[in-house]
Amino acid sequence: MINTLYNSDVDFGSDEGHPRFTLDGEIGILAASGNTETTSFKGALRSEHDTAHWNNNYSAEMLYTESLTEDDDGETSTEVSAQRFFGYVQFDYKLKTPGRRTFMYADYEDDRFNGYDYRASLAGGWSRRMWKDDESSFRYSVGPGYAFVAPEDGTETNVNNGFIVRASGEYQYEWHTGALLRQFMSAEVGEDNIKTRSETALSASLFDSLAMKLGITLSYDTQPLDDSEGLNTETTVSIVYRFF
Repeated sequence: MINTLYNSDVDFGSDEGHPRFTLDGEIGILAASGNTETTSFKGALRSEHDTAHWNNNYSAEMLYTESLTEDDDGETSTEVSAQRFFGYVQFDYKLKTPGRRTFMYADYEDDRFNGYDYRASLAGGWSRRMWKDDESSFRYSVGPGYAFVAPEDGTETNVNNGFIVRASGEYQYEWHTGALLRQFMSAEVGEDNIKTRSETALSASLFDSLAMKLGITLSYDTQPLDDSEGLNTETTVSIVYRFF
């Protein structure tokens, strides 16, 4: 299961150096009709490139939701209630001691409903794979960085560009039945705001390179902008396909 699904997320690479490149695609669609007419789409691409000296991970995901509403006069209109893009890259350079690495990380987020035109961050520092065996594995990274934010026009905020400390950890466990659990958590601590993200995913293989995934994502800001919510949640059921 680990070798055929979510390699970019759960297989942390071999420090002995066995070059490989993987690409996974994820898609989830929800269409509801009747009293409520809603269409939701979530798509994602994840990739890992592992070499003798580097372990690089790439991820991009998009969420879009729209609803058809009817006013008192019977006029219908389409309202977009979610529109978000998030992507990141992380480059880990393998040191001579197995499991120990340095890293560089960058991400970019464009969320139509969080009060920002965009948010981005850069970070670098120390990364370590604590263990990896036949059932489970765990790694973490921690280091300083810098956050870049651009509030929407007319939005006043004290949450601005500044130095941060970023930390992340990732744990995965595979049962003998082939079911796979992945838990990822990250935090960016700045002077005015703390941004955290949690991703929980449970997947089961359907056949060959196809799998079904249940995912829950939580993102939280201690100082959200204006009327934006501090806590945002996403629950999705999606299909994942391994291209290669």
